[in-house]
Amino acid sequence: MALMRTIIAVDIGGTQLRAAAYKQDQIHPLTQKRVETKANEPDTFGRLVKLIEDIWPKNEQVAAIGVSSPGPLDPHTGIIMNPPNIKEWRDFPITSKLTEHFGIPSCLDNDANLAGLAEWKFGAGRGHHNVLYLTVSTGVGGGVIIDDHLLQGHHGLAAELGHTTLQADGPLCGCGQHGHLESFSSGTGIERFVAEQLKAGRDSILESGKKNSAYAISEAAKQGDALSIEAYQVAGKYLGIGVANFLHAFDPSIVIFGGGVSQSGPILFDSFEASLKERIIHPRYLEGLIITRAELGDDAGLLGARALAELKFNSL
Repeated sequence: MALMRTIIAVDIGGTQLRAAAYKQDQIHPLTQKRVETKANEPDTFGRLVKLIEDIWPKNEQVAAIGVSSPGPLDPHTGIIMNPPNIKEWRDFPITSKLTEHFGIPSCLDNDANLAGLAEWKFGAGRGHHNVLYLTVSTGVGGGVIIDDHLLQGHHGLAAELGHTTLQADGPLCGCGQHGHLESFSSGTGIERFVAEQLKAGRDSILESGKKNSAYAISEAAKQGDALSIEAYQVAGKYLGIGVANFLHAFDPSIVIFGGGVSQSGPILFDSFEASLKERIIHPRYLEGLIITRAELGDDAGLLGARALAELKFNSL
């Protein structure tokens, strides 16, 4: 890839659009900027084009654009199918529009996949060939590296790990199905559990009838609140069940956790580890397995988009 030049990376979020320019051999951007997405206002694509133009590096030859976006989307065709926040982008061919406007190739994948790709190439997963990445936040997302390749699948929809069914008649997930990992172990799932228990009359230092965030619940747990501790224990239990399934399917050498809920520490991970050990079918899966936290933080989406473009267009 000796001829690879500068890459433009784009990270599309519900509240912010971010863009950065990277040289091949550098992890720190030449230029970067963020603006409000203004998802409910028209011409989001126009704002994105202006953002890219603003960070376009002078005196550098830009080779490609990589885009990280919430799904569902099709990375093979470059179409964002139905983003949760940008309603005007239903079945939106973002890569062809970017290529038409800027005259260079563009590529796309979902934000969780690309966070996993970034951690493998630049972060906690460096040196590993088989990586499982999970972001545990408002929802649960995943990215999988198998033998140094990002798993995308036939339709580009692989690694929706948060939507693995753990209990067929379990709580309702945000996707409309029941009993998914996300419905138990995400911040939303933790908040739902506490709200239901408070409504049923459970004692807690948390207030019934108000929205208690996952962070507030974790702080209450650290103060010894029994209900809050139980909420995280339940989340950890089902997270362990989910990861046991993923180890059986992918056999990674490292599991990397990102997202705000994953920062809650032992109140989540003590029950996670116990659950994982209980449900693994053979201890060999755990031999040498590294379980760690993500390193790249908010930059994971941009760095993943940059990595995708470099890997996809490495002959440029």
